[in-house]
Amino acid sequence: MEPAFGSELVGLACPIVLDGQLVLGSGSPRRKELLSLFGLPFEVRTADTAEIAPTGLSDEETVRFVAKEKAEALVPTLQPGEVLLTADTEVWMDGERFGKPRDLAHALTMLQRLRGRTHKVITVVWATDGKRWETSANTTLVTMADLPDSWLQWYVDTCQPLDKAGGYGAQEWIGHVAITQMQGDFDNVKGLSLVSVLRVLRPWLR
Repeated sequence: MEPAFGSELVGLACPIVLDGQLVLGSGSPRRKELLSLFGLPFEVRTADTAEIAPTGLSDEETVRFVAKEKAEALVPTLQPGEVLLTADTEVWMDGERFGKPRDLAHALTMLQRLRGRTHKVITVVWATDGKRWETSANTTLVTMADLPDSWLQWYVDTCQPLDKAGGYGAQEWIGHVAITQMQGDFDNVKGLSLVSVLRVLRPWLR
């Protein structure tokens, strides 16, 4: 468990008030940063999961399965009054899932396949207190420029892409130079749609 985040905005008349203590089931620094924008204090709890879904599921069903798997791993740690939030973000193109790259060579291969084309970024969030479960999905279409190999190699060598679905972070250098069009929620591409978060937390909001 990590210390609470978001407290720097508490007391500033934030209109979002949660009945209970929020727990973010993710160690992602991007998700912590985004969730902090609400001004709600929250704790971070993580658990290792396989992030493997059964075959035969659609792209959204796959992401939904993995995000719920993360929640199910942490539900036993919940105390009365705690509300858990988990998420999974995946890049999809041509019916293929682009998860986190195995190594830098794999990250480069992913980017070479994504460049010059449009792909989906799907994020699914789950909220639960151990009894009630709420979920929401969000899809953003992202088009990338056809960048040269030398640019992609520089990004892979410099910007630590191994913890990012599809091998890239839209908020980083590559997002500014490569993304030519985006249809949908930018926060969703960064890993946590705040619109979806509000939707799933609604049963616990005052």
